[in-house]
Amino acid sequence: MPFPDIDPVALSIGPLQIRWYALAYLAGFLIGWKYVLYLVKKDQDKGITPQHIDDFLTWAIVGVIVGGRLGYVLFYQADVYLRDPLEIFKVWHGGMSFHGGALGVIIAMIVFAARRKIAVLRLTDLVCCAVPIGLFFGRLANFVNGELFGRVTDVPWGVIFPHGGDLPRHPSQLYEAALEGLVLFSAMAVLAHKDPVRNRPGILSGVFLIGYGLSRIVIEFFREPDVQLGYLMGFVTMGQVLSVPMIVFGLILIARAMRRPADARDAV
Repeated sequence: MPFPDIDPVALSIGPLQIRWYALAYLAGFLIGWKYVLYLVKKDQDKGITPQHIDDFLTWAIVGVIVGGRLGYVLFYQADVYLRDPLEIFKVWHGGMSFHGGALGVIIAMIVFAARRKIAVLRLTDLVCCAVPIGLFFGRLANFVNGELFGRVTDVPWGVIFPHGGDLPRHPSQLYEAALEGLVLFSAMAVLAHKDPVRNRPGILSGVFLIGYGLSRIVIEFFREPDVQLGYLMGFVTMGQVLSVPMIVFGLILIARAMRRPADARDAV
């Protein structure tokens, strides 16, 4: 299949260009924010209010952007940025890491919860329910940009990407949009409406970490490794390596939550 003729620039106003990638981030934040507000209103007695969520939105945006950028710098191209540190601030040149963005938001949630005196795991549970929304739109934007494509394949739906050579490749961005986005969101949504799960802070966060980690590990077998890194130890990718701690920590969160009585309000 030829790559669809989609302009990565959604709208141009004079010299100003608005890209689909930027709109994907915007959609993820806005729809995710509204979804978290919906979940909060279902549990108004859990200590977190809509005002908390409104206030945290700015923290989340900063955590994603700063963490995502620094994560990419540290995990994927540290040598390049050591040679030219000012390149770190040129985010318009591209380069964001989900794992770094996740770490940035985790730090933001811990600090925010401590300052507002709310249970951090209740906040992380809510936010984790919304993260797949952003992942869905972000991966679609990766496809539009023709980046982060998959390995060479002979499947009928293989796509010839503009920067991927003359051979068809897996549209791994769409695989990720489906698995990390739609499937993970659906699973989290079902669990979020189960009282035994919702009333044990940490379970939803753990399920998200495990779900994303497993999804990313599987999809990395179809995705072309980062050209500057290739395979680590000859057979694994950086994305797979960074996903393993997510799964381990997710299992710890679930095990810890299951040992607590349901509706433990002092969860941290």
